[in-house]
Amino acid sequence: MTKLLAIAAFGFGLVASAPALAAETTVTLAVQNMTCATCPYTVKRSLAAVPGVASVVVSFADKTAVVTYDDAKTDVQALTATTANAGYPSTPRS
Repeated sequence: MTKLLAIAAFGFGLVASAPALAAETTVTLAVQNMTCATCPYTVKRSLAAVPGVASVVVSFADKTAVVTYDDAKTDVQALTATTANAGYPSTPRS
């Protein structure tokens, strides 16, 4: 009986700790098609609407977007797809 309780407690601990394993990640995206000063607002608004995104800073001068997000809720592929759907294809900047 004690062994069963220990196994159940261990299993519950694993399930409960999954959110704790999620990490806040930051990525810099190289954004294409930003041709005017209004474009960064569209890029920022579209990225900020993605669930899990904590912050977005878009630079028109550098043609980049720095995105901080919860990697348990979204990923780079979803972020680049979002910018592409808004008309601004992007790729992770190395």
